[in-house]
Amino acid sequence: MDALLVTHIPNIRYLTGFSGSAALLVVRRDATILITDFRYAAQAPAEAGASASVEVDQKSVWERLAKLLAAVPAEALGIEGQALTVRDAQRVSGLTRGRVVPTADLVERLRAVKSPEEVAAIRAAAALAQEALAEILPGVRVGQTELAIAAALESALRRRGSEWHPFPTIVASGLRSALPHARTSGRALGAGEWLLLDFGAEVDGYCADLTRTVIVGARADDKQRAVYELVRSAQHRALAGIRAGMTGREADALARDVITARGFGESFGHSLGHGLGLEVHEAPRLAPTAETPLPAGAVVTVEPGVYLPGWGGVRLEDDVYLSADGPVRLSDGRTELVELV
Repeated sequence: MDALLVTHIPNIRYLTGFSGSAALLVVRRDATILITDFRYAAQAPAEAGASASVEVDQKSVWERLAKLLAAVPAEALGIEGQALTVRDAQRVSGLTRGRVVPTADLVERLRAVKSPEEVAAIRAAAALAQEALAEILPGVRVGQTELAIAAALESALRRRGSEWHPFPTIVASGLRSALPHARTSGRALGAGEWLLLDFGAEVDGYCADLTRTVIVGARADDKQRAVYELVRSAQHRALAGIRAGMTGREADALARDVITARGFGESFGHSLGHGLGLEVHEAPRLAPTAETPLPAGAVVTVEPGVYLPGWGGVRLEDDVYLSADGPVRLSDGRTELVELV
């Protein structure tokens, strides 16, 4: 390739520091050019600094890209095949006289290994999220709706400095806790029910992702306690045993083997975790099908769960930095069973 056209916004932020919502980035051996629009005329140069020259177009970033490619032709122009739509790929083909070369995950592979500053931002986001949860949990009561609890949690996150919510907050109660990615609803909490909270925070653009499951309005019964302790023991084994260099499949098995040995393997249907950074889901993957080694310097989630339709579900999730010397928890790992009575 003579140049790479970067269109995925998190990748543009990673390479330049620009945090706006609209931009194209052309990376050549001799120059890096950030193209954006009037809304970011002042912001883009301030954020990009010396990492890229900035060109602002009053009408269309694509028209400015066409002018750039006409002035400095690229015989082979790379595009981000995993991110660019078919329509925009066709648009790029019409703007260049050279070949368009699809690529996959070039910048994402760089992003998988975190710098100390990136790790510090994720740690700060996790601490913020934990503080927000600690604030709102004592006020959770039977009869409250999932939406009301989500609103209180999101308010606490924002007041503590979370720039945004990395994903829609999941608050699922009772039988709905068996839905791994439930949409928060207007359902009111009943006594003795599970309450699953999957939420995140964002600091300097970097995400934290946590899940806690608690009992509301009563003490846990024997089955609830047994399932909870199973998930907790599986997570503990994974948190202690995960290492850079093992494959994503091997990491996943650390928790999956514990759950399967107890007869609940079919009830743990998602992967153990995923990478965490500028996006809440990024490389690497911790899954039964992931054969790629986990790189030293990655930050990943560890989130086993057991979901029983008609009864409920339990998931516990913490964020971990894979240092060369072993795993380092970035969240507090406090997963003892909480009974809000």
